[in-house]
Amino acid sequence: MKLTVAQQLRAIIMGAPGSGKGTISARITENYGKMAHRSSGDMLRAQVEKGSGVGKEAKRFMDGGQLVPDHLVTKIVINEIPEGAFLLDGFPRTVVQAEELGNSVEVDAVIDLDVPFDVIEERLTSRWVHPGSGRVYNTGFSDPKVPGKDDVTGEDLIQRDDDKPETVQARLKVYEDTCGPLREFYAKQGKLHTFSGNATAVIWPQVEEFLKKAYKD
Repeated sequence: MKLTVAQQLRAIIMGAPGSGKGTISARITENYGKMAHRSSGDMLRAQVEKGSGVGKEAKRFMDGGQLVPDHLVTKIVINEIPEGAFLLDGFPRTVVQAEELGNSVEVDAVIDLDVPFDVIEERLTSRWVHPGSGRVYNTGFSDPKVPGKDDVTGEDLIQRDDDKPETVQARLKVYEDTCGPLREFYAKQGKLHTFSGNATAVIWPQVEEFLKKAYKD
């Protein structure tokens, strides 16, 4: 795959919760400004807030604590994908969604972040948050000055439900069960590019090198 900068790279970024997708996505869009970062979760929430027809349908499932069905998520995402270059995050999650996406838009590359699950578990379960500001601390890496207290306000830190060990393990199991078939789907098309490492500092140079090779001056 060789693209001029004037051409449009349409990419998907894959990775387990806590793999650093947000950080890598931000760096990609900072360095390749023509790419619009689109998160399926953000798109879904925007439609719900807007009160659109599809948003109202999705809200019924969300209010009942159920997963939003494939066909609704697919409809929302495909309608929101920009015409130019994009980096799609959180979609597709299944082969069915990938097939539907492929019927609507050509994807050039899939950036797959491969971080060992034990590293992710340690990273997420050691994360503590100040609810008022969103400031994040990681025990053993970026500890607060006073254990359990926010550096600025002195208020209590909390651990999000999503970051509790049993929840993290369940989320990683769901990802493991779905990502295998999805990786295989894109690998058969020659579009899967996997980048492995224990930290963003290790993975980002690999992704950057891939993007430099994908584009030519």
